[in-house]
Amino acid sequence: MSSLLLNRHQRTTIGLIAFVMVSIGFAETSGAQESRTPQWLRQGFSIKVSHRRDNGEMMQLVDPILASVQQSVVQVTSGGRPVALGTVVGADGYVLTKRSELSGGDPIRVRLHDGRLLPARVAAVRRANDLALLKVDANFDFKPAEFYPQQPPVGSFLITPGRTGRPIGIGSLGVLERRVEHKGRLGVVLGNSTNGRARVEGVWPDSGADEAGIEPEDQIIAINGQEVFNSDNVINTLRGMFPGESVQLTILRSGSTMEMNAGIREFGVLQESENDSRVNGPRNVRLSGFDRVFQHDTVLDPDQCGGPVIDSSGRVIGLNIARAGRVVSYALPSSLLLPEMVNMLQEARGSAN
Repeated sequence: MSSLLLNRHQRTTIGLIAFVMVSIGFAETSGAQESRTPQWLRQGFSIKVSHRRDNGEMMQLVDPILASVQQSVVQVTSGGRPVALGTVVGADGYVLTKRSELSGGDPIRVRLHDGRLLPARVAAVRRANDLALLKVDANFDFKPAEFYPQQPPVGSFLITPGRTGRPIGIGSLGVLERRVEHKGRLGVVLGNSTNGRARVEGVWPDSGADEAGIEPEDQIIAINGQEVFNSDNVINTLRGMFPGESVQLTILRSGSTMEMNAGIREFGVLQESENDSRVNGPRNVRLSGFDRVFQHDTVLDPDQCGGPVIDSSGRVIGLNIARAGRVVSYALPSSLLLPEMVNMLQEARGSAN
């Protein structure tokens, strides 16, 4: 009972602090601003008003709320570097994470809450929502997170835990569930040559096509080994590719054929100015093409996606799937994740047997 009362007390305090922070516009601490802060808040809890909601005092305050996932968040590394967080979903070593951050041939490892680093492999994928299910090779019981299928209202307080179970970001729910349309592009302007083949008429700077070395006048004659003819064929084939994926192109140039790999990129990012990119900062390679996401304003690094997002009652309401802008993060809701997770676990365990 005492722990329940403590959590309720913590949640009430958080709500009051959030109200105070909003009422002063998240401004920087000053004597005048401090004088507008209630006496009980300044003295009774020794917390100063800050221009950052994720200041150290707030992070300490929300620690008890994250007890339910303290051992359920891992760090995923690929090619020797951290690429994402992961959420434990099976006591037998299954972890859900963000698929597009995993590089194809590089070894995958998972770092647990206690620092242990263990090998893992991809056991199932769901391209439509950028999910990968990893199987960690270990002979002990993992602690799976429990997903709560109902979503809190707009404005609700949200917390993102890190690998050690401590909070790495605090934000609020800004937009309820919606579909984010697929916006992946190769980065070419196409026409048709006199022989009817798809001909490249222009290449977007810094696109996957540009980096692969595609040039105007090149003819695209095959994609992933499948022959294509006119520009409509090429467009329809590429339409099924998501940002972060790579395609193998067979190019006809000056009578000679060549093979090259090109990445699919977010079209919105390709259209940005240099200043836009600087303001938005680093983002995930895939920011679109999700069946349903809710949006919150927690500031996350790209490699902090893939882990759970928690409401103020300590319930897992979703999985962070993309940092899409400076203060725009997308999360897949638990109502979408639960059936996907069950299906992926069945597929993985069935293959193992």
